[in-house]
Amino acid sequence: MEQAPDKTAVRPAATVILLRNRATDPAVLMGQRGARASFMPNKYVFPGGAVDPGDAAIDLSLAGPTLTQLADASAEPPHALAAAAIRELWEETGQVLGCPAHWPDAPRGWRGFAATGHRPDGTALEFIFRAITPRGHSRRFDARFFLAEADRLASDPDDFTHAEDELKHLHWVSLSRVRALDLPFITKVVLTEVEAYLTRGPAATVPFFREDDEAQLVSRLAGRSPLDCPT
Repeated sequence: MEQAPDKTAVRPAATVILLRNRATDPAVLMGQRGARASFMPNKYVFPGGAVDPGDAAIDLSLAGPTLTQLADASAEPPHALAAAAIRELWEETGQVLGCPAHWPDAPRGWRGFAATGHRPDGTALEFIFRAITPRGHSRRFDARFFLAEADRLASDPDDFTHAEDELKHLHWVSLSRVRALDLPFITKVVLTEVEAYLTRGPAATVPFFREDDEAQLVSRLAGRSPLDCPT
């Protein structure tokens, strides 16, 4: 008999934080996981998910800093992580982060994306955060969080008709109001990083949150817990 896969093993994953109205009222795209979801039920999250085996076969370019940072302390090919982020964004929101192109030989899992008339655009992604799910959760991921500007989308940012049903209530949320949603702890941490990014630009090194890093993280944020609302 085949042994069942260990669902608690750490799996590589990728997430996209779409940013809109950066100069006026910055907002991010979020959706709510279902009540029966095995991982973070009912929580509002950014679109993302596990890397699929086929993602490593996707040929896409990355910005130099993102390519270098993704390769640091990682066994996963940088382009596979970026491809997973773009694929998950498409599947969960119907949004296309891509460039116009004919793609007749798109692999399984990418044919819906290719049917939009685009190939994925990795240059739109900026790697800003990495986190490993702590022990004790039903699913564990080594997740890379990418930031992308909404004006890099090849699709209507308000059209979610092509989204699959994994996330509900897809909508843009102002950073000034996003903490009113039911968010996972790590999402609050990432939001703090996004706010810092908008204030001071990219960090010299990409923050990496491990399960034993909470004390160091709060210290890094000048003693302010990421659970607190900004003042």
